[in-house]
Amino acid sequence: MSKGVLEVLDVQKSFGAVTAAKDISVTVPEGAVYSLIGTNGAGKTTFVNMVTGYIKPDAGTINFAGRNIIGMAPRQITRMGIHRSFQIAQLCNELTVEENMLVADAIHGAKGPSFLQNAHNQDARARAIATLERFNIAEHRNRLIPELSGGVKKLLDIAMAMAGDTQIMLLDEPTSGVASDEKFPIMDLVMEALKSAGVTVIFVEHDMDIVTRYSERVLAFYDGRIIADDAPDEVLSDPEVQRYVTGAPA
Repeated sequence: MSKGVLEVLDVQKSFGAVTAAKDISVTVPEGAVYSLIGTNGAGKTTFVNMVTGYIKPDAGTINFAGRNIIGMAPRQITRMGIHRSFQIAQLCNELTVEENMLVADAIHGAKGPSFLQNAHNQDARARAIATLERFNIAEHRNRLIPELSGGVKKLLDIAMAMAGDTQIMLLDEPTSGVASDEKFPIMDLVMEALKSAGVTVIFVEHDMDIVTRYSERVLAFYDGRIIADDAPDEVLSDPEVQRYVTGAPA
């Protein structure tokens, strides 16, 4: 198997009698777009949490850019270049859009200044506005979070995750909480922004229309295992995937 920017090799994880990850091996090439599918409890979130350092595997290896990252703290992994967004946007309601971006910039800095110092740093403000422009939400920069639509909140959350040097972005349900008529325009914006920055993308998604349209490869999880790993059409037509994941007739 050829080396990728992310290599997960024979990873195992159990919580008591529950096996959350069993013999997980994945190689993600640089610049690729992968999606993770599976029902709740299938192992998708455990996989993401192990890659980002929130959970330590019981066995196996996770290599990022050739370096084993198991045992590193989430902050260390983030500063190396593996970033994530969450299903529920992690935003501060008392701050404006631009101030939220400045907080993200300070957090992602290796030895960054405090938020108050950063708020008066012209370079930081320029980076923040440039990122907001990349996600087409700079016009909202002076608005407070409660004033925003679900779609703009989602875009801001992903924009904040892009602060710093991003090499891999893990997106958790990027279209959840977004109106149905917004999901494709928002994903178009997100994928264009990430692709233009040369970022490798791994996203968790339950919407098969999104999976089919935006991913190059799909990993289907069931019972802590990967039961299919192939192009979207191949995975979604797999009988096991139809039985255990999508519910579609075989």
